[in-house]
Amino acid sequence: MLAAAAMCLAACNKAPEPLTPEQSAALAPADARLAGLYETSCKTCHTVAGTGAPLAGDRTAWAPRVKQGPAVLLEHTVQGYRAMPAGGQCSGCTAADYEAMIGFMSGGR
Repeated sequence: MLAAAAMCLAACNKAPEPLTPEQSAALAPADARLAGLYETSCKTCHTVAGTGAPLAGDRTAWAPRVKQGPAVLLEHTVQGYRAMPAGGQCSGCTAADYEAMIGFMSGGR
């Protein structure tokens, strides 16, 4: 019984496994409007390995970015960062939209 409890605790404390591009591509925001914006902008890079963009839903890849704080992530999204174009190619997105999609992609919401 004690060994089973120890195994359960070890599994619960284990870092999340990275997602595959296929697993990432299967995800979408629950909100239909955000899902549409995501489909035509973020998904293009955030579900493809090798783009430099962390895969949507991959908490392992997003963890160091999330540690920078929401203001930095929002600034990178709005201004562009490295290969990411300003606004993430979402001309119709508001700051609230970006925040919601960052939360979704980082696995935080």
